[in-house]
Amino acid sequence: MKTVLILRHGKSDWGADYATDHDRPLAKRGHRAAVRIGRFLRQTGQTPDLVLSSTAVRARRTAELAMEAGEWDCPLKCDPDLYGTSAPSVLEMIRDQDDAIAGLLLVGHQPTWSELVALLSGAVTRFPTAALARIDFEMDSWTEVQAETGTLIRLVTPKLLETKDVGS
Repeated sequence: MKTVLILRHGKSDWGADYATDHDRPLAKRGHRAAVRIGRFLRQTGQTPDLVLSSTAVRARRTAELAMEAGEWDCPLKCDPDLYGTSAPSVLEMIRDQDDAIAGLLLVGHQPTWSELVALLSGAVTRFPTAALARIDFEMDSWTEVQAETGTLIRLVTPKLLETKDVGS
């Protein structure tokens, strides 16, 4: 089985001093949400084998904070192609992964992430900041992943975790 975790970056700080959209940092709320999601994944035994993140500051920092809080022992690769990309392009990235990887976490942006969930699973979702979707694929090779071959297992938001006292 293969699992794709799709994490939208945490809430960004629109009031911060930044030169371009790519450089926009996380807000304090985004920082807290990334930590909460990282702990949730550890506590539920869903830590990934590899994290692929957009190079945008807010996405990369979300990935770093989640990894640190969750104490994940996996590589983080930042890919500029995940910034401003399309769902079909991300599907090709997924299909290019090494089959030794069972769980892949992608960290990036809207509207691509909700489009990706729909492409992979057929499910239409609302994808707020720092939301996490889990899609499972009943296959042994990433090359077998196609549109609508996955099953959306869950969509978790930091607000939901806050009300459940998970990861705080």
